Amino acid sequence: MTKAAAAVYAYNIVMRQRKVVPMGKVKSKRHILSKWKKTCALIPNARIRRFIPDTEKMTRASLKQMLSQFQMVYIKPDVGTYGHGVMRVEMEADRSQLVYRYQSGLEIKRFATYDEMYDSIKEKTKNRLYLVQMGIHLARYRKRRFDIRVMVQQSPSKKWETTAMIGKVGDPKKVVTNIHNGGTPTAVEAVLSAYLPKDKQQELIAYLKRLGTLTAKQLHSKYRGIKEIGLDVALDKNMNPWLLEVNTRPDPYVFNKLKNKSMYRKVYRYAKAYGRV
Repeated sequence: MTKAAAAVYAYNIVMRQRKVVPMGKVKSKRHILSKWKKTCALIPNARIRRFIPDTEKMTRASLKQMLSQFQMVYIKPDVGTYGHGVMRVEMEADRSQLVYRYQSGLEIKRFATYDEMYDSIKEKTKNRLYLVQMGIHLARYRKRRFDIRVMVQQSPSKKWETTAMIGKVGDPKKVVTNIHNGGTPTAVEAVLSAYLPKDKQQELIAYLKRLGTLTAKQLHSKYRGIKEIGLDVALDKNMNPWLLEVNTRPDPYVFNKLKNKSMYRKVYRYAKAYGRV
């Protein structure tokens, strides 16, 4: 991240802190569907907040402001799974003229004005709440974008533990990496191998494990009923981690797609202990 970008991000963090609402009453819900509620539960923790890309509720004004600031953003439904409804929105200069475009699924649309693009997006989103998030240019594995799913579970002794990780290598024609949306499950060491030697891979993996348990504990302080979470962690080209999303009902079976079944066996054993499977 450049110094200018870092300064802008720091400013956004300060401004967002001013908007944070006290966490209030602790709830016993096990599954939290709203991405916005989960983001608001995590932001008060400064150790986690620095990994969260700038995120706002999408309006005509907020999308325009963030697009002007970052040139590329993602918009996603507040409630949704498997990457359905996620769009990449971009703004770029073409012969001294701004051009706007977005991709939804395999469809790419281009527009001469921001308002034309926003009206088209609203036709797709209808009246549903969408979020707009700072775009991260993901690291690539064999020329395909990838991110990492970090599985965190309560152990049979009620302690939070990061039990598994898997790389999700996206379909090159799509904007999401989700395995249920065309992504390919891949060992974490494989996707990191093009960027880091083995010792640095293990350092990053250990770091993500700590981030996983820290995030679980923070979310659990607000929602006491949760037993498991799945973090979707993006890595930029400098291997900086970004916490894109937290799922409170992550798929435990995806780890069975790896050759090494040891992680899956542990995930399954823990999930069985707290009644998920």
